[in-house]
Amino acid sequence: MSRAVTLIREGDCARITLFNPPVNALTQRLRSELRRALIEAENDPKVRWILLKAGGRCFSAGADMGELDRLHEAPSLPELTLAIESGTKPCVAWLHGAVLGGGLELAMACHYRLGPPELRLGLPQIALGLIPCAGGTQRLPRLMGLAAALHLLLSGETIGATQARRLGLIDAVTPRLHVEAQQQAEAWKLAAQGVRRTRDRRIKVPVADAAGWLERLSLALPDEARDNPACARLFEALKTAVYQPFDEGLRREWALHLECLSLPQLQERAEARLAARRHGRRAPRHQWVREG
Repeated sequence: MSRAVTLIREGDCARITLFNPPVNALTQRLRSELRRALIEAENDPKVRWILLKAGGRCFSAGADMGELDRLHEAPSLPELTLAIESGTKPCVAWLHGAVLGGGLELAMACHYRLGPPELRLGLPQIALGLIPCAGGTQRLPRLMGLAAALHLLLSGETIGATQARRLGLIDAVTPRLHVEAQQQAEAWKLAAQGVRRTRDRRIKVPVADAAGWLERLSLALPDEARDNPACARLFEALKTAVYQPFDEGLRREWALHLECLSLPQLQERAEARLAARRHGRRAPRHQWVREG
């Protein structure tokens, strides 16, 4: 069996590449191999920084739907994102294609993010009746503000590279570079600034009373949204992000995610989404969400 993660040293850079076709799903095997590669890079005195990228058609479309019951197995995705963010060496994510769900959570844990104009980024877990489990509700508002984060999380939509750069989700939009030396040179421009942890950022809120604002929006949701048990839990996770320390926010997010996993509606939503994909239909857009 070929490896899902490879590490190659180029000068003072440890280039870590994910390769788990077709969409680089974050299986337990990939997570384990990635954790070992990160430890190896962190312990190598010749390595000054890490470039995290992926082979194939996209960076990562998130968790493997067939392994939702294995997300807790070590290293869990929350443990992996914490390990990346807590590293002492700058880690830059070179993104391409789709960066979705757990894939985006992985990228947000890196210290910098960049990629070409055709990027599509999003956290579509809400359509399955889930909320993110690896810091999505905690890091996203720290990067792009509470209002924009709520929009992206509730709608499940994706955004392009230009909008992601404007909102602060990524740090740079680059040409589509196929030569690894060029990718590494572009990434180094960011890594040279040193470690920058998303968890240390303050959340920009649209009003002073963020709790009241979230409560009003939650009560104003239409029946379609109220029928999705993940929506109420999403609002609770975001409230925790604003008012509690980061680590407490991660713990609460994980607990709320597990609640969603235990609900019978999850399987129904997953089957409906897969059926829509088989027939070439897109999931319905949630029109009640408005950007702040």
